[in-house]
Amino acid sequence: MSDAASEFDFDVVPETDQSFENALANARDGRRLSVADGIELITTGTDTEGIDPRRKELVLEAADRRRAEVVGDEVTFVANVNNNVTTACNTGCLFCNFKDTAHNFEVDEPDDHAGFTKTPQESHDVVKDAVERGVYEVTSVSGLHPAFGLNDDHRAALDPDDPEHNYKPPERYTTDPHTYVEQIAAMSDAGAHVHSMTPEEAHHAQRGVDWSYRHVYRELADAGLDTVPGTAAEILVDEVRDVICPGKIDTGEWVAAMEAAADVGLPMTSTMMYGHVENVAHRVRHLDVIRDLQDRTGNITEFVPLSFIHQETPLYDRGVVETGASDAEDELLVAVARLYLDNIEHIQSSWVKFGNAKGLKLLNCGADDFMGTILSEEITKRAGGQHGEFRSVADYADMISAIGRTPVERSTDYTERRVLDPDADTLGPQLGPQADGTPLVPDRDTDGSRGTASADD
Repeated sequence: MSDAASEFDFDVVPETDQSFENALANARDGRRLSVADGIELITTGTDTEGIDPRRKELVLEAADRRRAEVVGDEVTFVANVNNNVTTACNTGCLFCNFKDTAHNFEVDEPDDHAGFTKTPQESHDVVKDAVERGVYEVTSVSGLHPAFGLNDDHRAALDPDDPEHNYKPPERYTTDPHTYVEQIAAMSDAGAHVHSMTPEEAHHAQRGVDWSYRHVYRELADAGLDTVPGTAAEILVDEVRDVICPGKIDTGEWVAAMEAAADVGLPMTSTMMYGHVENVAHRVRHLDVIRDLQDRTGNITEFVPLSFIHQETPLYDRGVVETGASDAEDELLVAVARLYLDNIEHIQSSWVKFGNAKGLKLLNCGADDFMGTILSEEITKRAGGQHGEFRSVADYADMISAIGRTPVERSTDYTERRVLDPDADTLGPQLGPQADGTPLVPDRDTDGSRGTASADD
């Protein structure tokens, strides 16, 4: 956290009456950790400044042991494609460089921005192509386009003259995004498992009307939505959200939307974006919100830590942050998540955020999932991420077996699993509806490039 960020007068601070030794003993013995325990472990003790290298290794060791007890030595991944429908958004989150101000997309404005909006047909075509190449899942997270509505009835109920509705009719824009129902149906009709509609998008899909989150997710499930990404969480402590995303829903609304998704039978993931203005106590409080939600729903399949990529974001441009989390902070966040979230089996390490070498290291800090193939990834790239946009099944087999673990292709909700043979002549996905073991990008794995991905790319 930068000097500028440390000037925020937060009520939540990393102070406890716990000791590191007691917290570590609780973790090792499998007792449910308290917030105070989590703070001690993630700071390697509040009795000293900075991260103590020896204590850090003890926390990582405990987490790796817990990972082996809970899920064994398998490392999973999913064959997926990203299809983000639009970058148009007026929310104004200071951590984001994915969005483009929605006003730029209007018909009377010059078309000189780098953003995009896809029609349902275009979304269908992107996903259909990926499914034909073997993809199982489409992940779709988009900006909050003012013309978006849940369905036609929602659009008809919204008032473009009411600023609280944040709505403009589709004819005001060069491309009509249509409705959430139409977009989800288009991607589902293309054959993929649809992983979409964050709590923030669900809120956008019921703005201006008295529909519940349960109504929204029921409509979307009927249209073909399969699982829900628990993103838009950032840090689930409102004093942090008030700084970095004051236009977004608060913690209570996020939780209510997730509970509604669970109520209608949609499995969901959970996330945390950390390493900006929050402190380590906020991180543990966030984990506590997630654990409580899982206690009530039993519906969360995995936890995904997202280390803040700062380089091209408003927080960095305005001098609020100077850097993201350190390597040690990333390792401890994954480890403490494994120890604290005793009711969630799977913890993800992201090669998009961390690169290959560090991503693999985090698999020895408590993580057991290594994300997905991601045939297209715009969000992290537009924020300044440097670690590429695609991993082949052969890449996964090589990297995971190199650290002595077992590579496993999985479905989004982990109910389908296939162990890979790293020595096979050809490696491609097999769980997708049209997957037959052919590589997703044949040229990538037949031109001699297999296994040559840089550990630092």
